[in-house]
Amino acid sequence: MDKPLVIVGAGQAAAQVITTLRAEGYGQPIILFGEEPWLPYQRPPLSKAYLGGEMEADRLALKAPGFYMTNGVDVHVGARVSRILPGEKAVELACGVRTHYGALLLATGTRARDLTLPGAELAGVHTIRTLEDVGLFRAECVPGMRLVIIGGGYIGLEVGAKARGMGLDVTVLEGQERLLARVACPIVSGFVSNLHLSHGVHIRTGVGVSQLLGAAGRVTGVELTNGTLLPADVVLSAVGAVPNVELAQEAGLAIENGVKVDAATRTSMPEIYAVGDVASFPSGLYGRRVRLESVQNAIDQAKAAAHAINGQDVVYDPVPWFWSDQYDVKLQIAGLLDGHDRTETEGDMEGGHFSVRYFKDQRLLAVCSINDPRSHMLARRALASGQER
Repeated sequence: MDKPLVIVGAGQAAAQVITTLRAEGYGQPIILFGEEPWLPYQRPPLSKAYLGGEMEADRLALKAPGFYMTNGVDVHVGARVSRILPGEKAVELACGVRTHYGALLLATGTRARDLTLPGAELAGVHTIRTLEDVGLFRAECVPGMRLVIIGGGYIGLEVGAKARGMGLDVTVLEGQERLLARVACPIVSGFVSNLHLSHGVHIRTGVGVSQLLGAAGRVTGVELTNGTLLPADVVLSAVGAVPNVELAQEAGLAIENGVKVDAATRTSMPEIYAVGDVASFPSGLYGRRVRLESVQNAIDQAKAAAHAINGQDVVYDPVPWFWSDQYDVKLQIAGLLDGHDRTETEGDMEGGHFSVRYFKDQRLLAVCSINDPRSHMLARRALASGQER
Protein backbone atom coordinates (compact mmCIF):
# COMPACT_ATOMS: atom_id res chain seq x y z
CA MET A 1 0.00 0.00 0.00
CA ASP A 2 1.26 3.47 -0.84
CA LYS A 3 2.26 5.47 2.23
CA PRO A 4 2.19 9.17 1.37
CA LEU A 5 4.61 11.71 2.67
CA VAL A 6 2.57 14.58 4.09
CA ILE A 7 4.29 17.97 4.26
CA VAL A 8 2.82 20.67 6.49
CA GLY A 9 4.05 24.10 5.43
CA ALA A 10 4.59 25.33 1.88
CA GLY A 11 7.81 27.33 1.94
CA GLN A 12 11.41 27.02 0.81
CA ALA A 13 12.10 23.84 2.79
CA ALA A 14 8.99 22.08 1.51
CA ALA A 15 9.84 22.84 -2.12
CA GLN A 16 13.39 21.60 -1.62
CA VAL A 17 12.32 18.33 0.03
CA ILE A 18 10.04 17.59 -2.92
CA THR A 19 12.75 18.46 -5.44
CA THR A 20 15.37 16.28 -3.76
CA LEU A 21 13.09 13.31 -3.16
CA ARG A 22 11.84 13.14 -6.73
CA ALA A 23 15.37 13.60 -8.09
CA GLU A 24 16.43 10.60 -6.02
CA GLY A 25 13.60 8.43 -7.30
CA TYR A 26 11.33 8.55 -4.26
CA GLY A 27 8.16 6.85 -5.45
CA GLN A 28 5.64 7.40 -2.66
CA PRO A 29 2.83 9.94 -3.05
CA ILE A 30 3.51 13.42 -1.66
CA ILE A 31 0.79 15.64 -0.23
CA LEU A 32 1.54 19.29 0.52
CA PHE A 33 -0.57 21.48 2.81
CA GLY A 34 0.08 25.23 2.89
CA GLU A 35 -1.88 27.71 4.97
CA GLU A 36 -1.22 30.61 2.61
CA PRO A 37 -3.10 30.76 -0.71
CA TRP A 38 0.11 30.58 -2.80
CA LEU A 39 2.49 27.88 -3.96
CA PRO A 40 5.92 27.93 -2.26
CA TYR A 41 7.70 31.25 -2.82
CA GLN A 42 10.87 33.06 -1.78
CA ARG A 43 10.64 35.13 1.38
CA PRO A 44 13.97 37.05 1.45
CA PRO A 45 12.96 39.41 -1.41
CA LEU A 46 9.83 40.45 0.48
CA SER A 47 11.74 43.01 2.54
CA LYS A 48 14.10 43.86 -0.31
CA ALA A 49 13.48 43.72 -4.08
CA TYR A 50 9.79 42.84 -3.93
CA LEU A 51 8.96 45.62 -1.49
CA GLY A 52 10.92 48.07 -3.58
CA GLY A 53 9.15 47.05 -6.79
CA GLU A 54 12.24 45.62 -8.51
CA MET A 55 10.74 42.13 -8.46
CA GLU A 56 7.23 41.10 -9.46
CA ALA A 57 5.21 38.51 -7.56
CA ASP A 58 5.47 35.87 -10.27
CA ARG A 59 9.27 35.88 -9.91
CA LEU A 60 8.98 34.92 -6.25
CA ALA A 61 7.72 31.41 -7.07
CA LEU A 62 10.27 28.73 -6.22
CA LYS A 63 8.92 26.39 -8.89
CA ALA A 64 6.62 26.78 -11.86
CA PRO A 65 3.08 25.54 -11.10
CA GLY A 66 3.53 22.62 -13.49
CA PHE A 67 6.44 21.28 -11.42
CA TYR A 68 4.12 19.95 -8.73
CA MET A 69 1.77 18.22 -11.16
CA THR A 70 4.65 16.75 -13.14
CA ASN A 71 6.15 15.35 -9.93
CA GLY A 72 2.91 13.90 -8.64
CA VAL A 73 2.49 16.25 -5.71
CA ASP A 74 -1.04 16.72 -4.41
CA VAL A 75 -0.97 20.41 -3.43
CA HIS A 76 -3.49 22.03 -1.10
CA VAL A 77 -3.00 25.77 -0.59
CA GLY A 78 -5.17 27.80 1.76
CA ALA A 79 -5.43 24.63 3.86
CA ARG A 80 -4.67 24.88 7.57
CA VAL A 81 -3.68 21.75 9.44
CA SER A 82 -5.20 22.00 12.92
CA ARG A 83 -4.04 18.74 14.52
CA ILE A 84 -1.47 15.99 14.24
CA LEU A 85 -2.65 12.57 15.40
CA PRO A 86 0.53 10.48 15.77
CA GLY A 87 -1.35 7.43 17.05
CA GLU A 88 -3.39 7.34 13.86
CA LYS A 89 -0.53 8.61 11.66
CA ALA A 90 -2.84 11.33 10.39
CA VAL A 91 -3.20 15.09 10.20
CA GLU A 92 -6.53 16.87 10.54
CA LEU A 93 -7.43 20.01 8.63
CA ALA A 94 -9.37 22.89 10.13
CA CYS A 95 -12.38 21.69 8.13
CA GLY A 96 -12.22 18.31 9.90
CA VAL A 97 -10.88 16.23 7.00
CA ARG A 98 -8.14 13.77 7.98
CA THR A 99 -5.24 12.60 5.83
CA HIS A 100 -3.10 9.61 6.79
CA TYR A 101 0.65 9.57 6.27
CA GLY A 102 3.49 7.11 6.05
CA ALA A 103 5.90 9.91 6.93
CA LEU A 104 5.18 13.46 8.06
CA LEU A 105 7.40 16.48 7.53
CA LEU A 106 6.84 19.68 9.51
CA ALA A 107 8.04 22.79 7.69
CA THR A 108 5.81 25.28 9.48
CA GLY A 109 8.40 28.05 9.72
CA THR A 110 8.03 31.13 11.88
CA ARG A 111 5.63 34.02 12.29
CA ALA A 112 6.22 37.63 13.21
CA ARG A 113 6.44 38.17 16.95
CA ASP A 114 3.40 39.97 18.30
CA LEU A 115 3.81 43.58 19.31
CA THR A 116 2.30 43.55 22.80
CA LEU A 117 1.65 47.25 23.19
CA PRO A 118 -1.49 49.34 23.59
CA GLY A 119 -2.49 50.46 20.11
CA ALA A 120 -0.88 47.54 18.27
CA GLU A 121 -4.27 46.74 16.74
CA LEU A 122 -4.62 50.13 15.02
CA ALA A 123 -4.82 50.39 11.25
CA GLY A 124 -1.47 51.36 9.76
CA VAL A 125 0.49 49.02 12.05
CA HIS A 126 2.17 46.26 10.04
CA THR A 127 4.48 43.28 10.13
CA ILE A 128 6.27 41.73 7.16
CA ARG A 129 6.27 37.97 6.85
CA THR A 130 4.02 37.02 3.92
CA LEU A 131 3.16 38.23 0.44
CA GLU A 132 -0.10 39.58 1.79
CA ASP A 133 1.75 41.49 4.54
CA VAL A 134 3.95 43.23 1.99
CA GLY A 135 1.01 44.09 -0.25
CA LEU A 136 -0.81 45.78 2.63
CA PHE A 137 2.29 47.58 3.82
CA ARG A 138 3.43 48.71 0.36
CA ALA A 139 0.00 50.19 -0.37
CA GLU A 140 0.66 52.68 2.45
CA CYS A 141 4.22 53.55 1.44
CA VAL A 142 3.44 56.90 -0.11
CA PRO A 143 6.29 59.41 -0.54
CA GLY A 144 6.40 61.83 2.39
CA MET A 145 4.64 59.46 4.81
CA ARG A 146 6.27 59.13 8.23
CA LEU A 147 7.26 55.52 8.91
CA VAL A 148 8.38 54.40 12.35
CA ILE A 149 10.07 51.00 12.49
CA ILE A 150 10.17 49.27 15.87
CA GLY A 151 13.22 47.02 15.83
CA GLY A 152 16.73 47.61 14.52
CA GLY A 153 17.46 44.09 13.26
CA TYR A 154 17.91 42.90 9.69
CA ILE A 155 14.25 43.04 8.63
CA GLY A 156 13.68 46.48 10.11
CA LEU A 157 16.81 47.87 8.48
CA GLU A 158 16.15 46.27 5.09
CA VAL A 159 12.65 47.72 5.07
CA GLY A 160 13.99 51.08 6.24
CA ALA A 161 16.44 51.16 3.33
CA LYS A 162 13.73 50.37 0.79
CA ALA A 163 11.31 52.83 2.35
CA ARG A 164 13.84 55.63 2.06
CA GLY A 165 14.22 54.79 -1.62
CA MET A 166 10.44 55.04 -1.93
CA GLY A 167 10.48 58.55 -0.47
CA LEU A 168 9.25 57.90 3.07
CA ASP A 169 10.51 59.67 6.16
CA VAL A 170 11.94 56.80 8.25
CA THR A 171 12.69 56.48 11.95
CA VAL A 172 14.16 53.26 13.40
CA LEU A 173 13.72 52.52 17.11
CA GLU A 174 15.93 49.95 18.84
CA GLY A 175 15.71 49.01 22.50
CA GLN A 176 19.35 47.91 22.67
CA GLU A 177 22.15 50.44 22.79
CA ARG A 178 23.06 49.83 19.13
CA LEU A 179 21.61 48.40 15.94
CA LEU A 180 22.07 44.68 15.28
CA ALA A 181 23.23 44.31 18.88
CA ARG A 182 22.49 40.57 19.02
CA VAL A 183 24.06 39.65 15.71
CA ALA A 184 27.02 42.00 15.15
CA CYS A 185 29.91 43.62 16.98
CA PRO A 186 30.06 47.40 17.64
CA ILE A 187 32.23 47.90 14.53
CA VAL A 188 29.59 46.46 12.19
CA SER A 189 26.76 48.11 14.13
CA GLY A 190 28.47 51.47 13.80
CA PHE A 191 29.03 51.03 10.07
CA VAL A 192 25.38 50.08 9.51
CA SER A 193 24.16 52.96 11.66
CA ASN A 194 26.26 55.46 9.71
CA LEU A 195 25.05 53.95 6.44
CA HIS A 196 21.42 54.58 7.35
CA LEU A 197 22.12 58.03 8.79
CA SER A 198 23.82 58.97 5.52
CA HIS A 199 20.59 58.09 3.70
CA GLY A 200 18.46 60.25 5.96
CA VAL A 201 17.11 57.63 8.38
CA HIS A 202 16.50 58.82 11.94
CA ILE A 203 17.86 56.32 14.47
CA ARG A 204 17.07 56.11 18.16
CA THR A 205 18.75 53.38 20.20
CA GLY A 206 18.38 52.46 23.86
CA VAL A 207 14.72 53.47 23.77
CA GLY A 208 11.53 51.62 24.61
CA VAL A 209 8.00 52.06 23.30
CA SER A 210 5.14 52.46 25.77
CA GLN A 211 2.20 52.67 23.36
CA LEU A 212 0.99 53.48 19.88
CA LEU A 213 -1.33 56.45 19.58
CA GLY A 214 -4.24 56.70 17.20
CA ALA A 215 -7.26 58.62 16.04
CA ALA A 216 -10.39 57.23 14.38
CA GLY A 217 -8.90 53.74 14.57
CA ARG A 218 -5.67 54.60 12.77
CA VAL A 219 -2.14 55.00 14.13
CA THR A 220 -0.94 58.60 14.45
CA GLY A 221 2.13 58.29 16.63
CA VAL A 222 4.47 56.33 18.87
CA GLU A 223 5.04 57.18 22.52
CA LEU A 224 8.44 56.24 23.93
CA THR A 225 8.99 55.16 27.52
CA ASN A 226 10.77 58.45 28.21
CA GLY A 227 7.61 60.34 27.25
CA THR A 228 8.75 61.43 23.79
CA LEU A 229 6.00 61.44 21.14
CA LEU A 230 6.92 60.60 17.56
CA PRO A 231 4.36 61.31 14.82
CA ALA A 232 3.73 58.29 12.56
CA ASP A 233 1.54 57.66 9.55
CA VAL A 234 2.69 54.05 9.30
CA VAL A 235 4.35 51.74 11.84
CA LEU A 236 6.27 48.55 11.12
CA SER A 237 6.79 46.04 13.92
CA ALA A 238 10.09 44.24 13.30
CA VAL A 239 10.73 42.72 16.72
CA GLY A 240 11.67 39.23 15.58
CA ALA A 241 9.97 35.95 14.82
CA VAL A 242 8.76 32.93 16.78
CA PRO A 243 8.73 29.33 15.54
CA ASN A 244 5.34 27.80 14.76
CA VAL A 245 5.61 24.87 17.16
CA GLU A 246 2.02 24.67 18.34
CA LEU A 247 0.97 21.75 16.14
CA ALA A 248 3.99 19.73 17.20
CA GLN A 249 3.67 20.66 20.86
CA GLU A 250 0.01 19.72 21.04
CA ALA A 251 0.84 16.38 19.42
CA GLY A 252 3.39 15.65 22.15
CA LEU A 253 6.61 16.17 20.16
CA ALA A 254 9.65 17.38 22.08
CA ILE A 255 10.16 21.14 21.90
CA GLU A 256 13.43 22.97 22.59
CA ASN A 257 13.58 26.43 21.02
CA GLY A 258 11.63 24.94 18.13
CA VAL A 259 10.73 21.38 17.25
CA LYS A 260 13.58 19.25 18.58
CA VAL A 261 15.19 17.06 15.93
CA ASP A 262 18.31 14.91 15.71
CA ALA A 263 21.08 15.17 13.14
CA ALA A 264 18.89 13.31 10.65
CA THR A 265 15.97 15.77 11.13
CA ARG A 266 13.90 13.16 13.03
CA THR A 267 11.63 14.42 15.80
CA SER A 268 10.92 12.59 19.04
CA MET A 269 8.12 10.58 17.37
CA PRO A 270 8.55 7.90 14.70
CA GLU A 271 8.17 8.88 11.05
CA ILE A 272 7.84 12.58 11.86
CA TYR A 273 10.54 14.98 10.65
CA ALA A 274 10.99 18.74 10.96
CA VAL A 275 13.10 21.20 8.97
CA GLY A 276 13.79 24.86 8.42
CA ASP A 277 13.07 27.79 10.70
CA VAL A 278 10.91 25.70 13.04
CA ALA A 279 13.49 22.98 13.80
CA SER A 280 16.28 23.02 16.40
CA PHE A 281 19.10 20.58 15.75
CA PRO A 282 22.38 19.54 17.39
CA SER A 283 25.35 21.45 15.99
CA GLY A 284 28.60 19.55 16.32
CA LEU A 285 30.39 22.60 14.94
CA TYR A 286 29.24 24.79 17.84
CA GLY A 287 28.61 22.14 20.50
CA ARG A 288 25.04 23.10 21.22
CA ARG A 289 21.53 22.93 19.82
CA VAL A 290 20.70 25.71 17.34
CA ARG A 291 17.74 26.90 15.32
CA LEU A 292 18.49 28.87 12.16
CA GLU A 293 16.20 31.26 10.31
CA SER A 294 17.86 31.35 6.93
CA VAL A 295 17.42 30.25 3.34
CA GLN A 296 20.67 28.28 3.56
CA ASN A 297 19.34 26.20 6.43
CA ALA A 298 15.93 25.71 4.85
CA ILE A 299 17.51 24.35 1.67
CA ASP A 300 20.31 22.27 3.15
CA GLN A 301 18.30 20.81 6.02
CA ALA A 302 15.50 19.98 3.59
CA LYS A 303 18.00 18.01 1.49
CA ALA A 304 19.10 16.16 4.62
CA ALA A 305 15.48 15.37 5.49
CA ALA A 306 14.84 14.07 1.99
CA HIS A 307 17.83 11.73 2.29
CA ALA A 308 16.60 10.51 5.69
CA ILE A 309 13.03 9.95 4.47
CA ASN A 310 14.50 8.02 1.55
CA GLY A 311 16.34 5.70 3.95
CA GLN A 312 19.85 7.15 3.77
CA ASP A 313 22.22 7.82 6.67
CA VAL A 314 22.29 11.53 7.45
CA VAL A 315 24.33 13.81 9.72
CA TYR A 316 23.32 17.44 9.25
CA ASP A 317 25.97 19.78 10.68
CA PRO A 318 26.23 22.90 8.50
CA VAL A 319 28.26 26.07 8.57
CA PRO A 320 25.48 28.65 8.96
CA TRP A 321 25.49 31.65 6.66
CA PHE A 322 23.21 34.61 6.11
CA TRP A 323 23.05 37.83 4.14
CA SER A 324 21.34 41.21 4.17
CA ASP A 325 21.04 43.82 1.41
CA GLN A 326 20.75 47.46 2.52
CA TYR A 327 21.07 50.19 -0.14
CA ASP A 328 24.13 49.20 -2.20
CA VAL A 329 25.73 47.30 0.68
CA LYS A 330 25.71 43.52 1.08
CA LEU A 331 26.38 42.11 4.52
CA GLN A 332 27.31 38.41 4.56
CA ILE A 333 27.74 36.43 7.76
CA ALA A 334 29.34 33.01 8.03
CA GLY A 335 29.07 31.17 11.33
CA LEU A 336 27.58 32.14 14.69
CA LEU A 337 29.30 34.79 16.76
CA ASP A 338 27.70 33.97 20.14
CA GLY A 339 30.34 33.73 22.86
CA HIS A 340 33.16 35.47 21.00
CA ASP A 341 35.75 37.22 23.14
CA ARG A 342 37.68 39.19 20.53
CA THR A 343 37.48 40.42 16.95
CA GLU A 344 39.90 41.19 14.14
CA THR A 345 39.11 43.62 11.32
CA GLU A 346 40.56 43.42 7.83
CA GLY A 347 40.07 45.59 4.75
CA ASP A 348 39.00 49.13 3.96
CA MET A 349 36.46 50.24 6.55
CA GLU A 350 36.24 53.80 5.24
CA GLY A 351 35.66 52.52 1.72
CA GLY A 352 33.01 50.09 2.94
CA HIS A 353 34.85 46.89 1.91
CA PHE A 354 35.97 44.99 4.99
CA SER A 355 35.41 41.96 7.20
CA VAL A 356 35.31 41.27 10.91
CA ARG A 357 36.47 37.92 12.28
CA TYR A 358 35.05 36.70 15.59
CA PHE A 359 37.10 34.43 17.88
CA LYS A 360 36.69 32.49 21.09
CA ASP A 361 40.24 32.05 22.39
CA GLN A 362 42.04 30.94 19.19
CA ARG A 363 38.98 29.41 17.54
CA LEU A 364 37.30 31.19 14.65
CA LEU A 365 33.55 31.36 15.28
CA ALA A 366 32.23 33.64 12.55
CA VAL A 367 33.07 36.26 9.95
CA CYS A 368 30.97 39.25 8.91
CA SER A 369 31.86 40.56 5.45
CA ILE A 370 30.82 43.98 4.14
CA ASN A 371 30.88 44.15 0.32
CA ASP A 372 33.60 41.50 0.47
CA PRO A 373 32.34 38.25 -1.08
CA ARG A 374 35.82 36.72 -1.25
CA SER A 375 36.30 36.93 2.52
CA HIS A 376 32.85 35.42 2.99
CA MET A 377 33.63 32.37 0.85
CA LEU A 378 37.02 31.92 2.53
CA ALA A 379 35.32 32.14 5.92
CA ARG A 380 32.84 29.42 5.05
CA ARG A 381 35.68 27.15 3.95
CA ALA A 382 37.71 27.90 7.07
CA LEU A 383 34.78 27.20 9.38
CA ALA A 384 33.95 23.97 7.58
CA SER A 385 37.56 22.77 7.91
CA GLY A 386 37.83 23.73 11.58
CA GLN A 387 40.60 26.23 10.91
CA GLU A 388 41.36 28.23 14.05
CA ARG A 389 43.03 31.26 12.49
